[in-house]
Amino acid sequence: MTGDAEGARLDAAQVTALIEGVLTHAGSVPAQAADVARALTGASLRGVDSHGLRLLPHYTRALAGGRINPDPRAVIRQTAPATATCDADNGFGHWAGYLAVTRACALARQTGVAAISVTNSSHFGAAGAYVLQAAEAGLVAFAFSNSDSFVLPHDGTQPFHGTNPIAFAAPVAGARPYLLDMATSILPWNRIRDYETKGLTVPPDVAVDAQGQVATDPRAVAALLPFGGSAYGYKGAGLAGMIEVMSAVTTGMAHCSRLLHMAGSDMSTPRRLGQCYIVLNPDVFVPRADFTRGMADYLADLRAAPARDGRRVMAPGDREWAVEAERSRRGIPVNPGLMAELRGLAEAAGLEPL
Repeated sequence: MTGDAEGARLDAAQVTALIEGVLTHAGSVPAQAADVARALTGASLRGVDSHGLRLLPHYTRALAGGRINPDPRAVIRQTAPATATCDADNGFGHWAGYLAVTRACALARQTGVAAISVTNSSHFGAAGAYVLQAAEAGLVAFAFSNSDSFVLPHDGTQPFHGTNPIAFAAPVAGARPYLLDMATSILPWNRIRDYETKGLTVPPDVAVDAQGQVATDPRAVAALLPFGGSAYGYKGAGLAGMIEVMSAVTTGMAHCSRLLHMAGSDMSTPRRLGQCYIVLNPDVFVPRADFTRGMADYLADLRAAPARDGRRVMAPGDREWAVEAERSRRGIPVNPGLMAELRGLAEAAGLEPL
């Protein structure tokens, strides 16, 4: 562990070992704990702090309470030549996500395009983790998940949709993948909680309080606005609805407003989320050399586009890879409040002190 003006920093190996050790002590089988650690450490390295290490205390409570199955037995059933379903047996969504994408990648290499739905799942962290797995294997992938009600429908007054993320990744020869990972709200709910932990204020026109007024104090936030804000939120709301169809209706899982809340007091009842992954093999559409050249040309032209003073045009993933490089050198920053929680978890699990 190191320290600087921003607080303590943990290197990626420390973070991975901490997550695996804490979750295993809480009852998870090692293989599942390792997948959660892989997803959370990767998110923290990429600067997605809202979906990284800060989730460990919550996941530990959910595991200890029985919400998450410590030793799930997934059942994967192939339903057509290019499709399958994965019953996650109420295990961690991260474990189920990696399992599902592994199967989807294998199918896509045979059929060109493959889709797999995941049922009886749980929160899976940052959606980008799973599409990255496919892109690093040379394939193109989408990931979708529903979540409980945090977001106002357009012109609505009460939360209905979840933050319902979309992730997309594509391979880039000689470089890190093209990566889009976004909520269909302006910000994800866990970013609000991250602001609270760090003592920051929420940007305006992002969230509202219980009276429907703009909220900048994260403690007062009762709902988020959909992508597009108060004027154009029909765009984010429409995308959120699309993901409900993909993740709930076509999986047989409950939709957003009927899900158990992630942050609720009930840590014993499984949440049974639905997720969906689609993987494409570019080789069935164009020769690999053409795909490689097309990605390179597109990204070069995009990054060379004129930019505002003092700024530059970036492709999705550019910021994340820059942060990953910096944090790989200097470590992952951890604010004092979270560090105190992590030290308590490490001590309880009999791990090396942080």
